[in-house]
Amino acid sequence: MTKLYLGPVLSFRGGAEKGIWKVTALIAVDSHAPFPIITLDGKATSAPTILLEHRGKAFLRYDLSCKQQKEERKAEYRIAGIDEAWHFTVPARGDAPRMVYLSCNGFSDANGIRKLIKGENAVWEDLLCNHDKTVRPKDYRLDKEQLWHETHTHNKGLQRFHLMVMGGDQIYFDPIWEDIKLLKKWIGLPRKEQLKYTVSAALEKKIEDYYIDFYLNRWLPSNHAPWGSNKKTLDSAHGMARIPTIMMWDDHDIFDGWGSHSPEMQRSPLFQRLFYHARRAFWTFQMQQAADQLPELKLRSDLNMQIDDPIFEPIKWSDVLKSDKLALPLFDNQPGFSFGHNIGPVSLLVSDLRTERSHRQIMGPSTWKAMQKWLSSEIPAYPNDRHLLFVSSVPVMHPKLSLAEILMDNLGYDHVLDSSADDLKDHWTNDDHEGERKRLIENLFKTAQDKQLRVTVLSGDVHVAAWGVVNRTDLSNCDCTTQIQQLTSSAIVHPSLVSVMERLFCQMLNTLAKKKQKLDIHLEAEMMLFPGSNRYIMPARNWLALELDSNPNGRKLWASWRCETKDTFTNHLLAIDSLKR
Repeated sequence: MTKLYLGPVLSFRGGAEKGIWKVTALIAVDSHAPFPIITLDGKATSAPTILLEHRGKAFLRYDLSCKQQKEERKAEYRIAGIDEAWHFTVPARGDAPRMVYLSCNGFSDANGIRKLIKGENAVWEDLLCNHDKTVRPKDYRLDKEQLWHETHTHNKGLQRFHLMVMGGDQIYFDPIWEDIKLLKKWIGLPRKEQLKYTVSAALEKKIEDYYIDFYLNRWLPSNHAPWGSNKKTLDSAHGMARIPTIMMWDDHDIFDGWGSHSPEMQRSPLFQRLFYHARRAFWTFQMQQAADQLPELKLRSDLNMQIDDPIFEPIKWSDVLKSDKLALPLFDNQPGFSFGHNIGPVSLLVSDLRTERSHRQIMGPSTWKAMQKWLSSEIPAYPNDRHLLFVSSVPVMHPKLSLAEILMDNLGYDHVLDSSADDLKDHWTNDDHEGERKRLIENLFKTAQDKQLRVTVLSGDVHVAAWGVVNRTDLSNCDCTTQIQQLTSSAIVHPSLVSVMERLFCQMLNTLAKKKQKLDIHLEAEMMLFPGSNRYIMPARNWLALELDSNPNGRKLWASWRCETKDTFTNHLLAIDSLKR
Protein backbone atom coordinates (compact mmCIF):
# COMPACT_ATOMS: atom_id res chain seq x y z
CA MET A 1 0.00 0.00 0.00
CA THR A 2 1.51 3.31 -1.12
CA LYS A 3 0.86 6.33 1.07
CA LEU A 4 0.88 9.70 -0.66
CA TYR A 5 1.54 12.80 1.40
CA LEU A 6 1.09 15.05 -1.64
CA GLY A 7 -0.09 14.72 -5.21
CA PRO A 8 -0.21 13.61 -7.81
CA VAL A 9 0.17 17.13 -9.24
CA LEU A 10 0.52 17.31 -13.02
CA SER A 11 2.71 19.96 -14.66
CA PHE A 12 2.92 20.84 -18.36
CA ARG A 13 6.53 21.19 -19.53
CA GLY A 14 6.12 22.09 -23.22
CA GLY A 15 7.27 20.14 -26.27
CA ALA A 16 4.11 20.63 -28.36
CA GLU A 17 6.08 22.33 -31.15
CA LYS A 18 7.80 18.94 -31.67
CA GLY A 19 4.65 16.87 -31.25
CA ILE A 20 5.52 15.82 -27.69
CA TRP A 21 3.12 16.50 -24.83
CA LYS A 22 5.57 16.82 -21.95
CA VAL A 23 3.88 16.26 -18.60
CA THR A 24 5.31 15.48 -15.17
CA ALA A 25 3.67 14.28 -11.97
CA LEU A 26 4.78 15.33 -8.48
CA ILE A 27 4.15 13.05 -5.49
CA ALA A 28 5.46 12.87 -1.92
CA VAL A 29 6.13 9.49 -0.28
CA ASP A 30 8.16 8.04 2.57
CA SER A 31 11.82 8.57 1.76
CA HIS A 32 12.88 5.29 3.40
CA ALA A 33 10.50 3.05 1.41
CA PRO A 34 11.02 1.93 -2.21
CA PHE A 35 9.74 4.56 -4.60
CA PRO A 36 6.48 3.49 -6.26
CA ILE A 37 6.28 2.66 -9.96
CA ILE A 38 3.99 4.82 -12.07
CA THR A 39 2.61 3.43 -15.31
CA LEU A 40 1.37 5.48 -18.27
CA ASP A 41 -1.09 3.67 -20.52
CA GLY A 42 0.06 0.41 -18.96
CA LYS A 43 3.81 0.94 -19.41
CA ALA A 44 6.17 1.73 -16.53
CA THR A 45 7.68 5.19 -16.62
CA SER A 46 11.36 5.84 -15.97
CA ALA A 47 12.73 6.23 -12.43
CA PRO A 48 11.67 9.49 -10.78
CA THR A 49 13.77 12.59 -10.18
CA ILE A 50 14.17 13.46 -6.50
CA LEU A 51 13.23 17.12 -6.16
CA LEU A 52 13.64 17.33 -2.39
CA GLU A 53 14.01 15.16 0.70
CA HIS A 54 12.70 16.68 3.90
CA ARG A 55 11.76 15.26 7.31
CA GLY A 56 11.45 11.68 6.13
CA LYS A 57 9.56 12.49 2.94
CA ALA A 58 10.77 12.32 -0.65
CA PHE A 59 9.28 14.66 -3.22
CA LEU A 60 9.46 12.92 -6.58
CA ARG A 61 8.85 13.99 -10.17
CA TYR A 62 7.82 11.35 -12.73
CA ASP A 63 7.86 11.72 -16.51
CA LEU A 64 4.39 11.19 -18.06
CA SER A 65 5.28 12.64 -21.48
CA CYS A 66 3.69 11.13 -24.57
CA LYS A 67 3.50 11.75 -28.31
CA GLN A 68 0.67 13.77 -29.75
CA GLN A 69 -1.28 11.89 -32.39
CA LYS A 70 -3.53 12.76 -35.31
CA GLU A 71 -6.56 12.76 -33.00
CA GLU A 72 -6.79 13.90 -29.39
CA ARG A 73 -6.93 11.13 -26.84
CA LYS A 74 -7.15 10.39 -23.15
CA ALA A 75 -4.06 9.03 -21.35
CA GLU A 76 -4.25 6.95 -18.18
CA TYR A 77 -1.69 6.73 -15.39
CA ARG A 78 -1.58 4.67 -12.22
CA ILE A 79 0.59 4.59 -9.10
CA ALA A 80 1.55 1.13 -7.83
CA GLY A 81 -0.07 0.42 -4.49
CA ILE A 82 -3.07 2.71 -5.06
CA ASP A 83 -6.29 1.42 -6.60
CA GLU A 84 -6.96 4.57 -8.64
CA ALA A 85 -6.77 5.42 -12.33
CA TRP A 86 -6.09 9.05 -13.21
CA HIS A 87 -6.59 10.45 -16.72
CA PHE A 88 -5.58 13.54 -18.67
CA THR A 89 -6.48 14.47 -22.24
CA VAL A 90 -3.78 15.10 -24.87
CA PRO A 91 -4.66 17.37 -27.83
CA ALA A 92 -4.02 16.32 -31.41
CA ARG A 93 -0.70 17.44 -32.88
CA GLY A 94 -0.86 21.07 -34.02
CA ASP A 95 -4.22 21.72 -32.39
CA ALA A 96 -4.96 24.50 -29.93
CA PRO A 97 -5.32 23.29 -26.33
CA ARG A 98 -8.57 23.80 -24.49
CA MET A 99 -7.62 25.65 -21.33
CA VAL A 100 -9.10 26.70 -18.02
CA TYR A 101 -7.75 29.75 -16.19
CA LEU A 102 -8.16 30.32 -12.45
CA SER A 103 -6.52 32.05 -9.48
CA CYS A 104 -6.72 32.59 -5.71
CA ASN A 105 -6.99 29.01 -4.42
CA GLY A 106 -7.29 29.72 -0.70
CA PHE A 107 -8.06 32.21 2.04
CA SER A 108 -6.16 35.34 3.05
CA ASP A 109 -8.18 35.43 6.28
CA ALA A 110 -9.03 32.43 8.45
CA ASN A 111 -12.57 33.81 8.74
CA GLY A 112 -12.95 33.91 4.96
CA ILE A 113 -14.80 30.61 4.85
CA ARG A 114 -17.66 32.23 6.79
CA LYS A 115 -18.29 34.60 3.86
CA LEU A 116 -18.93 31.83 1.35
CA ILE A 117 -22.42 31.30 -0.02
CA LYS A 118 -21.58 27.67 -0.78
CA GLY A 119 -18.91 25.25 0.43
CA GLU A 120 -15.19 25.94 0.14
CA ASN A 121 -14.80 23.65 -2.90
CA ALA A 122 -18.10 24.46 -4.65
CA VAL A 123 -16.44 26.25 -7.57
CA TRP A 124 -13.88 23.46 -7.95
CA GLU A 125 -16.75 20.98 -8.01
CA ASP A 126 -18.41 22.93 -10.82
CA LEU A 127 -15.17 23.14 -12.81
CA LEU A 128 -14.47 19.41 -12.46
CA CYS A 129 -18.02 18.41 -13.38
CA ASN A 130 -17.56 20.53 -16.52
CA HIS A 131 -14.20 18.90 -17.17
CA ASP A 132 -15.03 15.22 -16.68
CA LYS A 133 -18.51 13.72 -16.86
CA THR A 134 -17.44 10.61 -14.93
CA VAL A 135 -17.22 12.53 -11.63
CA ARG A 136 -20.68 14.10 -11.79
CA PRO A 137 -23.20 13.12 -9.11
CA LYS A 138 -26.22 11.12 -10.29
CA ASP A 139 -28.60 14.08 -9.98
CA TYR A 140 -26.32 16.45 -11.94
CA ARG A 141 -28.23 18.54 -14.50
CA LEU A 142 -26.67 20.22 -17.53
CA ASP A 143 -27.46 23.73 -18.69
CA LYS A 144 -27.64 24.93 -22.30
CA GLU A 145 -23.98 26.00 -22.48
CA GLN A 146 -22.77 22.65 -21.16
CA LEU A 147 -24.77 20.69 -23.75
CA TRP A 148 -22.51 22.02 -26.52
CA HIS A 149 -19.44 20.49 -24.86
CA GLU A 150 -21.32 17.27 -24.22
CA THR A 151 -21.56 16.65 -27.97
CA HIS A 152 -18.11 17.91 -28.91
CA THR A 153 -16.05 16.44 -26.07
CA HIS A 154 -17.63 14.28 -23.40
CA ASN A 155 -19.59 11.98 -25.70
CA LYS A 156 -16.27 11.12 -27.37
CA GLY A 157 -14.90 9.84 -24.05
CA LEU A 158 -12.66 12.90 -23.61
CA GLN A 159 -12.20 15.53 -20.92
CA ARG A 160 -12.90 19.17 -21.66
CA PHE A 161 -9.55 20.76 -20.75
CA HIS A 162 -6.00 19.96 -21.82
CA LEU A 163 -4.33 22.56 -19.59
CA MET A 164 -5.03 24.44 -16.37
CA VAL A 165 -3.38 27.85 -16.10
CA MET A 166 -3.13 28.89 -12.45
CA GLY A 167 -2.35 32.58 -12.41
CA GLY A 168 -1.28 33.19 -8.83
CA ASP A 169 -2.05 32.55 -5.16
CA GLN A 170 -2.18 28.79 -5.59
CA ILE A 171 -1.59 28.70 -1.84
CA TYR A 172 -1.97 31.32 0.91
CA PHE A 173 0.93 31.59 3.35
CA ASP A 174 -0.63 34.47 5.30
CA PRO A 175 -1.23 32.35 8.49
CA ILE A 176 2.53 32.10 8.99
CA TRP A 177 2.42 35.31 11.08
CA GLU A 178 0.07 33.62 13.57
CA ASP A 179 1.23 30.02 13.35
CA ILE A 180 4.91 30.65 14.17
CA LYS A 181 5.03 32.15 17.67
CA LEU A 182 8.29 34.04 17.12
CA LEU A 183 6.80 35.77 14.06
CA LYS A 184 3.67 36.68 16.01
CA LYS A 185 5.95 38.19 18.67
CA TRP A 186 7.93 40.03 15.93
CA ILE A 187 4.74 41.78 14.75
CA GLY A 188 4.45 43.51 18.14
CA LEU A 189 8.02 44.87 18.11
CA PRO A 190 8.82 48.54 17.41
CA ARG A 191 9.62 49.12 13.75
CA LYS A 192 13.33 49.77 14.40
CA GLU A 193 13.67 46.40 16.07
CA GLN A 194 11.70 44.68 13.29
CA LEU A 195 14.07 46.01 10.64
CA LYS A 196 17.22 44.69 12.37
CA TYR A 197 15.68 41.50 13.77
CA THR A 198 18.12 38.59 13.36
CA VAL A 199 16.73 35.23 12.26
CA SER A 200 18.11 32.51 14.53
CA ALA A 201 18.92 29.00 13.32
CA ALA A 202 15.88 27.69 15.22
CA LEU A 203 13.53 30.20 13.59
CA GLU A 204 15.07 29.53 10.18
CA LYS A 205 14.25 25.84 10.55
CA LYS A 206 10.67 26.60 11.61
CA ILE A 207 10.23 28.82 8.55
CA GLU A 208 11.65 26.18 6.20
CA ASP A 209 9.43 23.46 7.68
CA TYR A 210 6.38 25.73 7.51
CA TYR A 211 6.69 26.52 3.81
CA ILE A 212 7.14 22.86 2.89
CA ASP A 213 4.55 21.38 5.25
CA PHE A 214 1.94 23.97 4.25
CA TYR A 215 1.92 22.58 0.69
CA LEU A 216 1.25 19.13 2.11
CA ASN A 217 -1.59 20.38 4.30
CA ARG A 218 -3.26 22.52 1.64
CA TRP A 219 -2.66 20.59 -1.59
CA LEU A 220 -3.71 17.20 -0.18
CA PRO A 221 -5.73 18.12 2.92
CA SER A 222 -6.75 15.64 5.58
CA ASN A 223 -10.43 15.90 4.58
CA HIS A 224 -9.65 14.75 1.02
CA ALA A 225 -11.04 11.25 0.45
CA PRO A 226 -8.17 8.72 0.16
CA TRP A 227 -7.11 7.96 -3.39
CA GLY A 228 -8.60 4.65 -4.45
CA SER A 229 -11.72 4.98 -2.31
CA ASN A 230 -15.21 5.02 -3.80
CA LYS A 231 -15.76 8.56 -2.59
CA LYS A 232 -14.32 11.41 -4.70
CA THR A 233 -13.42 14.80 -3.25
CA LEU A 234 -13.77 17.39 -6.01
CA ASP A 235 -11.19 19.95 -4.94
CA SER A 236 -7.89 21.42 -6.12
CA ALA A 237 -6.08 18.12 -5.40
CA HIS A 238 -8.49 16.31 -7.72
CA GLY A 239 -8.09 18.97 -10.41
CA MET A 240 -4.28 19.12 -10.30
CA ALA A 241 -4.14 15.32 -10.58
CA ARG A 242 -6.19 15.32 -13.80
CA ILE A 243 -5.31 18.51 -15.69
CA PRO A 244 -1.66 19.41 -16.41
CA THR A 245 -0.96 22.75 -14.76
CA ILE A 246 0.91 25.92 -15.72
CA MET A 247 1.58 27.95 -12.58
CA MET A 248 3.00 31.36 -11.72
CA TRP A 249 3.21 32.84 -8.26
CA ASP A 250 1.75 36.02 -6.80
CA ASP A 251 2.12 37.60 -3.38
CA HIS A 252 0.20 35.06 -1.25
CA ASP A 253 2.47 32.28 -2.54
CA ILE A 254 5.10 34.16 -0.50
CA PHE A 255 2.93 36.14 1.95
CA ASP A 256 0.40 38.91 1.49
CA GLY A 257 1.83 41.99 -0.20
CA TRP A 258 5.32 40.72 -0.98
CA GLY A 259 7.12 43.38 -3.00
CA SER A 260 4.77 46.21 -2.02
CA HIS A 261 5.99 46.86 1.52
CA SER A 262 8.47 49.64 2.21
CA PRO A 263 11.98 49.20 0.74
CA GLU A 264 13.52 49.01 4.20
CA MET A 265 11.12 46.27 5.28
CA GLN A 266 11.58 44.34 2.04
CA ARG A 267 15.35 44.24 2.59
CA SER A 268 15.13 43.40 6.31
CA PRO A 269 16.77 40.12 7.40
CA LEU A 270 13.47 38.49 8.35
CA PHE A 271 11.68 39.34 5.09
CA GLN A 272 14.64 38.10 3.09
CA ARG A 273 14.69 34.71 4.86
CA LEU A 274 10.94 34.32 4.42
CA PHE A 275 11.29 35.07 0.72
CA TYR A 276 14.20 32.65 0.40
CA HIS A 277 12.15 29.72 1.69
CA ALA A 278 8.96 30.72 -0.17
CA ARG A 279 10.95 30.94 -3.41
CA ARG A 280 12.54 27.53 -2.84
CA ALA A 281 9.16 25.95 -2.05
CA PHE A 282 7.55 27.55 -5.12
CA TRP A 283 10.41 26.26 -7.30
CA THR A 284 9.96 22.74 -5.94
CA PHE A 285 6.18 22.39 -5.73
CA GLN A 286 4.76 24.69 -8.39
CA MET A 287 7.57 24.56 -10.95
CA GLN A 288 8.57 20.97 -10.14
CA GLN A 289 12.32 21.59 -10.29
CA ALA A 290 14.96 20.08 -8.00
CA ALA A 291 15.54 22.26 -4.94
CA ASP A 292 19.33 21.99 -5.17
CA GLN A 293 19.26 23.41 -8.72
CA LEU A 294 17.89 26.77 -7.64
CA PRO A 295 20.52 29.54 -7.71
CA GLU A 296 20.46 32.21 -5.04
CA LEU A 297 19.44 35.71 -6.03
CA LYS A 298 22.31 38.19 -5.89
CA LEU A 299 22.00 41.95 -6.06
CA ARG A 300 24.13 43.46 -8.80
CA SER A 301 27.27 44.90 -7.27
CA ASP A 302 28.36 46.87 -10.33
CA LEU A 303 25.49 49.37 -9.99
CA ASN A 304 24.95 52.02 -7.35
CA MET A 305 21.21 51.51 -7.03
CA GLN A 306 18.58 52.93 -4.69
CA ILE A 307 17.41 50.47 -2.06
CA ASP A 308 13.84 50.32 -3.40
CA ASP A 309 14.88 49.10 -6.85
CA PRO A 310 16.31 45.56 -6.42
CA ILE A 311 18.30 44.80 -9.56
CA PHE A 312 19.49 41.21 -9.41
CA GLU A 313 22.16 39.50 -11.41
CA PRO A 314 20.54 37.69 -14.33
CA ILE A 315 20.59 33.89 -14.34
CA LYS A 316 21.43 31.85 -17.41
CA TRP A 317 18.73 29.27 -16.86
CA SER A 318 19.75 27.17 -19.88
CA ASP A 319 23.03 26.42 -18.09
CA VAL A 320 21.41 25.83 -14.71
CA LEU A 321 18.89 23.37 -16.17
CA LYS A 322 20.87 21.90 -19.06
CA SER A 323 20.88 18.40 -17.54
CA ASP A 324 17.11 18.41 -17.04
CA LYS A 325 15.22 17.34 -20.19
CA LEU A 326 11.93 18.17 -18.49
CA ALA A 327 12.90 21.65 -17.29
CA LEU A 328 10.47 24.49 -17.81
CA PRO A 329 11.48 26.79 -20.69
CA LEU A 330 12.55 29.71 -18.47
CA PHE A 331 13.81 32.78 -20.30
CA ASP A 332 17.58 33.10 -20.20
CA ASN A 333 19.34 36.04 -18.53
CA GLN A 334 16.58 37.02 -16.09
CA PRO A 335 16.62 36.55 -12.31
CA GLY A 336 12.97 35.50 -12.12
CA PHE A 337 10.84 32.67 -13.46
CA SER A 338 9.12 34.07 -16.58
CA PHE A 339 8.68 31.51 -19.36
CA GLY A 340 6.74 30.85 -22.54
CA HIS A 341 5.08 28.03 -24.48
CA ASN A 342 4.05 27.69 -28.12
CA ILE A 343 1.20 25.20 -28.51
CA GLY A 344 -0.30 24.97 -31.98
CA PRO A 345 -1.83 28.38 -32.80
CA VAL A 346 -1.49 29.56 -29.18
CA SER A 347 1.51 31.30 -27.62
CA LEU A 348 1.48 31.60 -23.86
CA LEU A 349 3.75 34.06 -22.04
CA VAL A 350 3.75 33.52 -18.27
CA SER A 351 5.28 36.52 -16.49
CA ASP A 352 6.89 36.60 -13.05
CA LEU A 353 5.68 39.81 -11.37
CA ARG A 354 7.01 39.07 -7.87
CA THR A 355 10.74 38.23 -7.89
CA GLU A 356 11.85 41.80 -8.64
CA ARG A 357 8.84 43.74 -7.40
CA SER A 358 9.22 46.91 -5.34
CA HIS A 359 7.23 50.09 -4.77
CA ARG A 360 8.40 51.46 -8.12
CA GLN A 361 9.24 48.33 -10.09
CA ILE A 362 7.36 45.26 -11.29
CA MET A 363 10.00 43.69 -13.53
CA GLY A 364 13.70 44.57 -13.73
CA PRO A 365 15.54 45.58 -16.92
CA SER A 366 17.00 42.13 -17.67
CA THR A 367 13.54 40.55 -17.44
CA TRP A 368 12.10 43.11 -19.83
CA LYS A 369 14.91 42.39 -22.26
CA ALA A 370 14.43 38.60 -21.98
CA MET A 371 10.69 38.94 -22.48
CA GLN A 372 11.12 41.21 -25.51
CA LYS A 373 13.56 38.74 -27.03
CA TRP A 374 11.06 35.89 -26.67
CA LEU A 375 8.25 37.96 -28.15
CA SER A 376 10.34 38.96 -31.16
CA SER A 377 12.16 35.70 -31.92
CA GLU A 378 10.43 32.71 -30.32
CA ILE A 379 6.84 33.04 -31.51
CA PRO A 380 6.52 30.97 -34.71
CA ALA A 381 4.88 32.24 -37.87
CA TYR A 382 1.27 31.17 -38.17
CA PRO A 383 -1.22 32.09 -40.91
CA ASN A 384 -2.97 35.07 -39.36
CA ASP A 385 -4.92 33.28 -36.66
CA ARG A 386 -2.39 33.00 -33.83
CA HIS A 387 -3.39 34.13 -30.34
CA LEU A 388 -0.86 35.34 -27.75
CA LEU A 389 -2.05 34.95 -24.16
CA PHE A 390 -0.10 37.08 -21.68
CA VAL A 391 -0.52 35.82 -18.10
CA SER A 392 -0.35 38.70 -15.63
CA SER A 393 -1.16 37.72 -12.05
CA VAL A 394 -2.39 41.27 -11.40
CA PRO A 395 -4.81 43.02 -13.84
CA VAL A 396 -3.29 45.43 -16.34
CA MET A 397 -6.67 47.10 -16.84
CA HIS A 398 -8.74 47.74 -13.71
CA PRO A 399 -10.65 50.70 -12.20
CA LYS A 400 -8.11 53.21 -10.88
CA LEU A 401 -8.39 54.11 -7.18
CA SER A 402 -6.59 57.47 -7.33
CA LEU A 403 -8.04 58.96 -4.12
CA ALA A 404 -7.23 55.85 -2.10
CA GLU A 405 -3.66 55.92 -3.44
CA ILE A 406 -3.25 59.54 -2.34
CA LEU A 407 -4.57 58.78 1.16
CA MET A 408 -2.21 55.80 1.54
CA ASP A 409 0.78 57.81 0.35
CA ASN A 410 0.01 60.68 2.74
CA LEU A 411 -0.91 58.61 5.78
CA GLY A 412 1.91 56.10 5.36
CA TYR A 413 1.87 52.44 6.28
CA ASP A 414 4.21 49.54 6.95
CA HIS A 415 2.39 46.68 8.57
CA VAL A 416 2.47 43.10 7.32
CA LEU A 417 -1.17 42.51 8.31
CA ASP A 418 -2.51 45.63 6.53
CA SER A 419 -3.49 44.13 3.19
CA SER A 420 -5.45 47.14 1.88
CA ALA A 421 -2.36 49.28 1.44
CA ASP A 422 -0.17 46.77 -0.35
CA ASP A 423 -3.09 45.71 -2.57
CA LEU A 424 -3.17 49.23 -3.97
CA LYS A 425 0.59 49.24 -4.51
CA ASP A 426 0.30 45.86 -6.27
CA HIS A 427 -1.83 47.17 -9.11
CA TRP A 428 -0.40 47.98 -12.55
CA THR A 429 -2.74 51.00 -12.39
CA ASN A 430 -0.94 52.44 -9.36
CA ASP A 431 0.76 55.74 -10.21
CA ASP A 432 4.19 54.30 -9.33
CA HIS A 433 3.73 51.56 -11.96
CA GLU A 434 2.04 53.55 -14.74
CA GLY A 435 5.28 53.89 -16.72
CA GLU A 436 5.85 50.14 -16.71
CA ARG A 437 2.22 49.54 -17.65
CA LYS A 438 2.67 51.72 -20.74
CA ARG A 439 5.86 49.85 -21.61
CA LEU A 440 4.07 46.51 -21.31
CA ILE A 441 1.13 47.60 -23.45
CA GLU A 442 3.40 49.14 -26.11
CA ASN A 443 5.42 45.90 -26.26
CA LEU A 444 2.28 43.81 -26.66
CA PHE A 445 0.93 46.10 -29.39
CA LYS A 446 4.28 45.94 -31.20
CA THR A 447 4.17 42.14 -31.06
CA ALA A 448 0.61 42.13 -32.38
CA GLN A 449 1.63 44.33 -35.29
CA ASP A 450 4.94 42.60 -36.11
CA LYS A 451 3.60 39.07 -35.77
CA GLN A 452 0.08 39.82 -37.02
CA LEU A 453 -1.61 38.14 -34.08
CA ARG A 454 -4.22 38.80 -31.42
CA VAL A 455 -3.08 39.58 -27.85
CA THR A 456 -5.22 38.78 -24.80
CA VAL A 457 -4.21 39.35 -21.16
CA LEU A 458 -5.25 36.80 -18.53
CA SER A 459 -5.29 38.07 -14.95
CA GLY A 460 -6.58 37.30 -11.46
CA ASP A 461 -5.86 38.60 -7.92
CA VAL A 462 -8.84 40.92 -7.38
CA HIS A 463 -11.53 38.34 -6.39
CA VAL A 464 -13.97 39.38 -9.13
CA ALA A 465 -14.62 38.60 -12.78
CA ALA A 466 -14.14 41.41 -15.29
CA TRP A 467 -13.47 42.31 -18.94
CA GLY A 468 -11.30 45.23 -20.06
CA VAL A 469 -9.70 46.51 -23.26
CA VAL A 470 -6.89 48.82 -24.33
CA ASN A 471 -7.25 50.61 -27.68
CA ARG A 472 -4.81 52.42 -29.92
CA THR A 473 -6.49 55.64 -30.98
CA ASP A 474 -3.89 56.74 -33.54
CA LEU A 475 -4.93 54.21 -36.19
CA SER A 476 -8.12 54.48 -38.18
CA ASN A 477 -8.35 50.77 -38.92
CA CYS A 478 -9.93 48.73 -36.17
CA ASP A 479 -8.54 45.22 -36.16
CA CYS A 480 -6.93 42.82 -33.77
CA THR A 481 -3.61 44.66 -33.75
CA THR A 482 -5.16 47.87 -32.43
CA GLN A 483 -6.96 46.38 -29.43
CA ILE A 484 -5.85 44.22 -26.50
CA GLN A 485 -8.45 42.40 -24.44
CA GLN A 486 -8.08 41.49 -20.78
CA LEU A 487 -9.99 38.67 -19.08
CA THR A 488 -9.94 38.65 -15.28
CA SER A 489 -10.93 35.52 -13.38
CA SER A 490 -10.64 35.41 -9.60
CA ALA A 491 -11.27 33.58 -7.29
CA ILE A 492 -11.69 29.80 -7.34
CA VAL A 493 -11.80 29.46 -3.51
CA HIS A 494 -11.28 32.89 -1.89
CA PRO A 495 -14.54 34.76 -1.18
CA SER A 496 -15.50 37.51 -3.58
CA LEU A 497 -16.74 40.92 -2.42
CA VAL A 498 -19.60 39.79 -0.20
CA SER A 499 -19.54 41.73 3.09
CA VAL A 500 -21.43 45.02 3.42
CA MET A 501 -18.26 47.11 3.13
CA GLU A 502 -17.00 45.00 0.23
CA ARG A 503 -20.30 45.44 -1.61
CA LEU A 504 -20.03 49.21 -1.17
CA PHE A 505 -16.47 48.99 -2.50
CA CYS A 506 -17.77 46.99 -5.47
CA GLN A 507 -20.35 49.69 -6.20
CA MET A 508 -17.54 52.24 -6.18
CA LEU A 509 -15.52 50.07 -8.59
CA ASN A 510 -18.48 49.85 -10.95
CA THR A 511 -18.84 53.61 -10.88
CA LEU A 512 -15.13 54.18 -11.54
CA ALA A 513 -15.17 51.55 -14.29
CA LYS A 514 -17.41 53.76 -16.42
CA LYS A 515 -14.55 56.23 -16.88
CA LYS A 516 -12.00 55.62 -19.63
CA GLN A 517 -8.32 55.79 -18.66
CA LYS A 518 -6.08 57.86 -20.92
CA LEU A 519 -2.77 56.01 -20.69
CA ASP A 520 -0.89 58.00 -23.29
CA ILE A 521 -1.61 60.24 -26.22
CA HIS A 522 -2.54 57.24 -28.37
CA LEU A 523 -3.55 54.68 -25.70
CA GLU A 524 -6.91 54.40 -23.98
CA ALA A 525 -8.13 51.73 -21.56
CA GLU A 526 -11.66 51.00 -20.49
CA MET A 527 -13.64 48.39 -18.62
CA MET A 528 -16.44 46.76 -20.57
CA LEU A 529 -19.83 45.67 -19.29
CA PHE A 530 -19.35 42.10 -18.14
CA PRO A 531 -20.93 39.74 -20.71
CA GLY A 532 -24.57 38.99 -19.92
CA SER A 533 -24.60 41.53 -17.11
CA ASN A 534 -25.46 45.18 -16.41
CA ARG A 535 -22.29 45.76 -14.37
CA TYR A 536 -18.58 46.08 -15.07
CA ILE A 537 -17.31 44.17 -12.03
CA MET A 538 -18.87 40.78 -11.25
CA PRO A 539 -18.49 39.99 -7.52
CA ALA A 540 -18.65 36.20 -7.63
CA ARG A 541 -16.25 33.29 -7.35
CA ASN A 542 -15.57 32.02 -10.85
CA TRP A 543 -13.37 30.19 -13.35
CA LEU A 544 -12.67 30.88 -17.02
CA ALA A 545 -12.69 28.51 -20.00
CA LEU A 546 -10.55 29.40 -23.05
CA GLU A 547 -11.20 27.50 -26.28
CA LEU A 548 -10.29 28.24 -29.89
CA ASP A 549 -12.63 27.15 -32.64
CA SER A 550 -11.38 25.55 -35.85
CA ASN A 551 -12.90 27.95 -38.38
CA PRO A 552 -10.52 28.12 -41.39
CA ASN A 553 -11.50 31.77 -41.94
CA GLY A 554 -10.05 32.75 -38.58
CA ARG A 555 -10.06 31.11 -35.19
CA LYS A 556 -12.10 32.86 -32.54
CA LEU A 557 -11.03 32.54 -28.93
CA TRP A 558 -14.14 31.69 -26.97
CA ALA A 559 -13.89 32.85 -23.38
CA SER A 560 -16.55 31.61 -20.99
CA TRP A 561 -16.75 32.54 -17.32
CA ARG A 562 -18.68 30.34 -14.91
CA CYS A 563 -19.82 32.50 -11.97
CA GLU A 564 -21.16 31.23 -8.67
CA THR A 565 -24.60 32.35 -7.49
CA LYS A 566 -26.61 31.37 -4.44
CA ASP A 567 -28.45 28.59 -6.29
CA THR A 568 -26.43 27.72 -9.39
CA PHE A 569 -23.68 28.88 -11.79
CA THR A 570 -24.14 31.35 -14.63
CA ASN A 571 -22.39 31.38 -18.02
CA HIS A 572 -20.88 34.54 -19.50
CA LEU A 573 -19.60 34.05 -23.04
CA LEU A 574 -17.27 36.28 -25.06
CA ALA A 575 -15.84 35.72 -28.55
CA ILE A 576 -12.46 37.27 -29.43
CA ASP A 577 -11.63 37.42 -33.14
CA SER A 578 -8.29 36.41 -34.58
CA LEU A 579 -6.62 38.70 -37.11
CA LYS A 580 -7.69 36.54 -40.04
CA ARG A 581 -11.23 37.15 -41.23
